Amino acid sequence: MIRNIGARELATRRNWKEALKATKNKLHQVGGAYFDAGTRYSQWLDTLKRAAQIADHTLLRHVCMEIMEHHSSTRERLGILDQFYTRTLAGLLPIHRVLDIACGLNPLAIPWMGLDKDVQYYAYDMYTDLADFLNGFMAAIGVQGRAHACDITHSPPTYQADLAFILKSLPCLEQLDKSASLRLLEAVQADYLLISFPVRSLGGREKGMVQNYEERFWELMSGKPWPVQRFAFATELAFLVNKSEC
Repeated sequence: MIRNIGARELATRRNWKEALKATKNKLHQVGGAYFDAGTRYSQWLDTLKRAAQIADHTLLRHVCMEIMEHHSSTRERLGILDQFYTRTLAGLLPIHRVLDIACGLNPLAIPWMGLDKDVQYYAYDMYTDLADFLNGFMAAIGVQGRAHACDITHSPPTYQADLAFILKSLPCLEQLDKSASLRLLEAVQADYLLISFPVRSLGGREKGMVQNYEERFWELMSGKPWPVQRFAFATELAFLVNKSEC
């Protein structure tokens, strides 16, 4: 991702110094701004493993929630976590294979998703240390699958899946490339796409975001034969897109 962003900035900036600054800014906008300072993956994984080993489901959920506090996207979802997946995935179960695209810490919400016990879960993000942590987490709770570090604007996942999560990530992708969202939605080989958008900025302001993101979503759906369900939550706007019959 660094290489791809840097190459684009070098092609448009006046010199190397400007390109370097612009690349750093883009990386912060699409990734760094969402994490709290001082991620503690090793410590978090040790705590998760202990909770998984004693088979205390309530404790495991509590630990997952504490860790999800450290990423703004999952932190915003904590207040609606008990209803978010129950409502959006109703009628889709059992789900056997999941893609989680630009995942952040969302895989830690697996205990709330009601997935098939033999589910295969594939997660994608830009950070290698995050991917390593998520691989350790999935192994600890007995979930098959793999987390990968990649640039999904250039290398979208190729696995066939029942469901793909694309949660609050399209606005970030469009900061890199305005056409990236449509390319991703067309490329992902999943029967259903659960796509969501934030309703407030990272600073907590609404700024007409719901209307703007909803208009952008329907622009992306223009001409597509995909049925859509809309879900409005206090902190998130979600759409379930059905590609299964197209």
